[in-house]
Amino acid sequence: MENLHDKRKVYEKSQLIESEIKQNPIEQFRDWFLEASENPMISEANAMAVSTVEEDGCPRTRMVLLKAYTHEGFIFYTNYNSRKGKAIEDNHKACLHFFWPNLERQIIIKADLEKVAENLSDGYFHSRPKGSQLGAVVSPQSQVIPNKEFLEEKLKELEKVYENTEVPRPANWGGYIARPYEIEFWQGRPNRLHDRIIYELEDLDWKISRLAP
Repeated sequence: MENLHDKRKVYEKSQLIESEIKQNPIEQFRDWFLEASENPMISEANAMAVSTVEEDGCPRTRMVLLKAYTHEGFIFYTNYNSRKGKAIEDNHKACLHFFWPNLERQIIIKADLEKVAENLSDGYFHSRPKGSQLGAVVSPQSQVIPNKEFLEEKLKELEKVYENTEVPRPANWGGYIARPYEIEFWQGRPNRLHDRIIYELEDLDWKISRLAP
């Protein structure tokens, strides 16, 4: 057994103070996200974990890319027939998680998910590189396949079919918007006395509280 007891890091880069934060969590997210995006040590600031609950009651987490955010919520795209898509269909709640270790920060978002309008899915799908579009058509995401060559052969076939024409967006591929009702901002601090500020939606207003680390 490898002993990890001494693997510790001192967190001291910043702090989170009530007098300095935004009253709306989306605006606070925007400030932190811009800092993460501009940090040369963070290659994909929009990488986030999405956790859903499957039929057996066990959460399942995977990394996806945030593609847009507004005051209404956070948008990402996927195959609706994937494991995450089926989990969301059965239980519309999910947890999003951003972790930026170079800034010693993380954000935890509890949200209700729903599909975005089809025109938004169409617009994003056709903004992607053609190879990515074909990959979305080819892959029966989360299903068992016989081997790697199965997908590669299908891709070659579709490359010929759509060589000189637009790739139609599959009906089972599109976006979700995660509408938050709770957002927690975590800032690492010395002696493990981390700053945790939580926003909770009550009616149409956000209640702000500090949590013990």
